[in-house]
Formats: sequence, C-alpha cells, structure tokens
Amino acid sequence: MAESSDSRFVKVEVVAQLFSVSVRRVQQLTQEGIISTTEVPGQGRRYELVPTIKTYIQYLSDKAYGKNRSEKETELKEQKLQAEIALKESQGELHRMRREIAAGKYIDIDEVALDYQKFFVVFKRFALSIPARLVSMISDRVEPLEARKIEREMNGEVRRMLKAFVVAGAPEAENAKETTAGG
Repeated sequence: MAESSDSRFVKVEVVAQLFSVSVRRVQQLTQEGIISTTEVPGQGRRYELVPTIKTYIQYLSDKAYGKNRSEKETELKEQKLQAEIALKESQGELHRMRREIAAGKYIDIDEVALDYQKFFVVFKRFALSIPARLVSMISDRVEPLEARKIEREMNGEVRRMLKAFVVAGAPEAENAKETTAGG
C-alpha cells in the first residue's frame, strides 16, 4: 500500500507543516496522547489526516478556553503534588532526626557494635564457665573421672547453644547497619 494510493495517512513532516509546528512538537503531541499514529503496513507509523486535524483543533480550542485539561496533564499535576507532599514529609523527618542527633538521642553504629562485641565476649566467658562451676558443686558426690566427663559434655552443650545463638542472630546483623536510637 503506497502512500500515494492512500492519502488518508501522512508522515510526521506533513502534520508538522499543516500545523505550522516543528516535527519535534508533533512528536511531543503524540507522546502526550493528544494526537495518535496508526501502523500502516509497509509504511510504518503514520498519522490519519482528518482525525489528526480534528483532534488537534479540539485540543487548541480546549486549551484556548481552559477546558478539558488532558488526563495526562491532570495525572502529572497529581504526581507533582504527591511528590511535593513526600518531599515536605521527608524534609520534616530529616529535620527531626538532625535535632535528635544534636540532642544526643542517637549513637554511632560503630560505638554500638563495639559495645555488643564487648558484651558478647564477657557473656561467652560467663557461659563457658558454668560447666566448671556446676561440676565443682557436685565434685564431692561423683568420681573425678565422671565429673570431668560431665564437665566436657556440659561444655560441649554450652558451645553448641552459643553457636546456635550466633546463627539465629545472624540475619539481624544486616539490620544493625542502620543508626540505632538510644533509650
């Protein structure tokens, strides 16, 4: 189907010339949904002449009288309003956090990590000392070899429990990267 045999469909350059605008402006009008193209076999995307002219005239008329803003324009204004609201909220949150940081309500993540490391070293020592303390409490009631065996078994159990504790807490390590609020 050659262009000359079907003059209903025209190229973007023809529409630009008819509307006395640039090709880029016609493309913008198309992107904004004001006018549309049709796929013409063997020719690619083309503008159907009469409907395109009518649509453009209606667009100009509506624009001149301030009527029927395009749905896209309304949607964009709504998106802009939502973005402005989100911006104001985030600015307020940022201001609040800066104020709280200045007031000492937040502590540095490195400081928290160091405190946790110290705590768990002390906790591990304490937990690993429990079997020996318990065996010393029962040493006068059991044979020395039996006492050592009990101590080794309890020590192994404490180590397994500590390992399970560390593994269970591992996913939490990713959350600890955020700044922690002080109490």
